[in-house]
Amino acid sequence: MPFTFKKQIFGFMDLLRFKKLVPNRRKKLENGSSAALPKSYRVNETAKILHPGYQSAKLIGIEQNSADTKTYTLETERPLYFRAGQYVTLGCKVGNSEVSRPYAISSSPKAALGRKVALTVKKCGFFSGYLFDNAAIGDTFILGDPSGDFCYEPVKDAKHVVALAGGSGITPFYSMAQAIADGTDDYKLTIFYGAKTEHDLIFKREFDALSSEKIKTIYVLSDEEKAGYEHGFIGAELLRKYVSGDFTVLMCGPQAMYEFAQKELNSLNLPLRRIKKEANCVGTRDAEGKIFKLVVHIGFDTFTVPADSRETILTAMERAGLKVPSKCRAGGCGFCHSKLVAGDFSIAGEDKRRLADSKFGYIHPCCSYPDSDMELIVPKA
Repeated sequence: MPFTFKKQIFGFMDLLRFKKLVPNRRKKLENGSSAALPKSYRVNETAKILHPGYQSAKLIGIEQNSADTKTYTLETERPLYFRAGQYVTLGCKVGNSEVSRPYAISSSPKAALGRKVALTVKKCGFFSGYLFDNAAIGDTFILGDPSGDFCYEPVKDAKHVVALAGGSGITPFYSMAQAIADGTDDYKLTIFYGAKTEHDLIFKREFDALSSEKIKTIYVLSDEEKAGYEHGFIGAELLRKYVSGDFTVLMCGPQAMYEFAQKELNSLNLPLRRIKKEANCVGTRDAEGKIFKLVVHIGFDTFTVPADSRETILTAMERAGLKVPSKCRAGGCGFCHSKLVAGDFSIAGEDKRRLADSKFGYIHPCCSYPDSDMELIVPKA
């Protein structure tokens, strides 16, 4: 019970009580329990699950989903809590470079509490290609915190979610469907899954098994006509055929799908708050190939590395073997934000920096390209 100091009528009584404060404290300590304090508290253990930080993850399963897609199941050091639709970063050392990439989680949140996480990866790009060709059972990787806001928000989203998925963009929706099926989440999910052919569909067998009043999947093939499938592209006419009333649209797929779908959604007059799309990682840009000098300050160390004008500043640092922070690789999370000391740069797509970052000279290396020699102050990973 906390000590309450009562003010006395006469000041000398306050002084007397103050003089007895230390002896009284010693007496209470002497009379206290000799039992050892607990080494762990429930609130601390909960915090470790909610905010696990970086941890080691062992590859325990590999499943080939299609010709260019595999699902990797990892066993984590500690239980992991995430919301269906979020992503994690997966990284390891490739040659002399510390490399990581964000991947949507395709397993259920409930499985992660049992230290099992599945990531579905399409073979494209440097690190994904490395995983596809080289990853083997027993390999160890570094797993980052679950991140991202591409998930169902009961406060602002409609009770009916309409998912538009293209290719490997089906991954987060598979996690959402599992979460609904096992009772973790409660809303209606209608999925429009577009692919070129039937053989390009991922998790079809699994989605068919999950089909229920709350989970429905419509398969849309662009390059072949087949019974039981819709043909063409996911557009307004197809949405009107299967859904009505108030709903939220979640989109995940290639940029071309976003551009087409956005035009189609405009005709449905949906409010902006009802449309959400998952950001794609920034890749190479179509520009003249030039090599610039990049001076990087990390803590008390300074490095000078080459930077290709066609690649992001983050990629340049990774190629040079520098261990630098990265998460979304789309310019949205701000995890890699670094102080620009000197130099010119271009940003891929929208400038998603906070106003304060822009005002005080910070950039996101993951979506910024060098246009001259540059100097940066980068936080430690």
